[in-house]
Amino acid sequence: MSLYDWDFSAPTPSGMGDHDVPMLSDRLAGRRVALLVTGGIAAMKTPELARGLRRHGAQVVAFASPDALRYVGREALEWATLGPVVTGLTWAAEHLSDGAPFDAYLVAPATHGTIAKMAHGIGDTVVTSALISALGRMEQGRAQVLVAPTMHGTMHNAQLLDNSRRLAAQGVRFVAPRDAYGKHNLPSTETLCIAVGRALSASALVGKRIMVTAGPTPVPVDGVRRIVNRFRGRLGARVAEELIWRGADAELILGDGAWRPSTPLPLTVTRTYDAYRDTVTARAGEGLFAGVFSAGVADYRPKTPVTGKIASGQPSLTLDLEPTEKVIDMACAAAGPAMHCVAFKYLEGVSEEELIRVAAKRLDRASLVVATRGEDTAGTEQRALMVTAKGVQPVQDKRAIATAIADHLEGLAKATPAATLTRAAE
Repeated sequence: MSLYDWDFSAPTPSGMGDHDVPMLSDRLAGRRVALLVTGGIAAMKTPELARGLRRHGAQVVAFASPDALRYVGREALEWATLGPVVTGLTWAAEHLSDGAPFDAYLVAPATHGTIAKMAHGIGDTVVTSALISALGRMEQGRAQVLVAPTMHGTMHNAQLLDNSRRLAAQGVRFVAPRDAYGKHNLPSTETLCIAVGRALSASALVGKRIMVTAGPTPVPVDGVRRIVNRFRGRLGARVAEELIWRGADAELILGDGAWRPSTPLPLTVTRTYDAYRDTVTARAGEGLFAGVFSAGVADYRPKTPVTGKIASGQPSLTLDLEPTEKVIDMACAAAGPAMHCVAFKYLEGVSEEELIRVAAKRLDRASLVVATRGEDTAGTEQRALMVTAKGVQPVQDKRAIATAIADHLEGLAKATPAATLTRAAE
């Protein structure tokens, strides 16, 4: 029996109902999202988009123009949203949403014609009529409006840019389309979900530039071989994801390993320790609000890497290693006091008391040290001690650790006046 042949076994039993979705987070819990579907071929993907929003806790109501229903079935949208699709103007005035206001309106896909009608106040369908009301709510600070343009490359013209810039100046958020095959394509479902989350975020981290480092930092032995540790950066990616959802301008600096995050986020991969060092110190000098240093940085490197490949088959091989620079110290020096630092400390074979004692030494540069032991890490599970000058807080699992780090930085953002940061940067 091969991987491609069915053995006629029944599916694994599940407690999920037919309409249920596996929950990824509660970041959109309590939020009502109007999914406005217009007449582009990408409308066929909107049932999955609706379910994606629900996976993060949102309640979704679909509005569909007559042209949209040429590309996506009404029943598919109803199955995905758990409710009727609004397809016309009725006595209930669903397009005004007075009885149950929407927190966000997501136009996906947004055609060239819909964007033009939005910009000029034309309400000739239920979707464009709903958008007239949506823009009014946005101007009153009661809702966010997001647009995901999709169209053929020949339709990217001066009229599109003029109309889009006009709407953006009013506060409409445009989600960058996926560039492929000469077209503006609908972004991934998760990209659109994150865009909605960022638009709705009231976090003090909105717009704050934050660097998160993660993964190993390989050191070359020769042109083929390298020394690398087992860390792959999953926790750092969780931290970056949490910060992105909260509206921060976060970048993940990931050492080259065998894993890449599936979540769409700004990512720079550094192939070697030297590249990691240079990238991190350069970013730190660009005026960051914070640096989260979770990377498993190499402590040693060969004094003289061999050019080419060391011949195989030798009875033994001796490597002369030297210590590497402490990149976190270099980054903090490059940034100055304006950058808040979150450090990590990992030890094995020590008591929690000893771990805390060692981690606390880092509080001279970092406001938070995330301390972990090898004994408390198993696969994707992890327990950490959050060490600050005020005390120690144990946290269980990577998602909770990422949330605790983001909460810590959010507290710092609330307590640090913007003018102080500006003066420190100068």
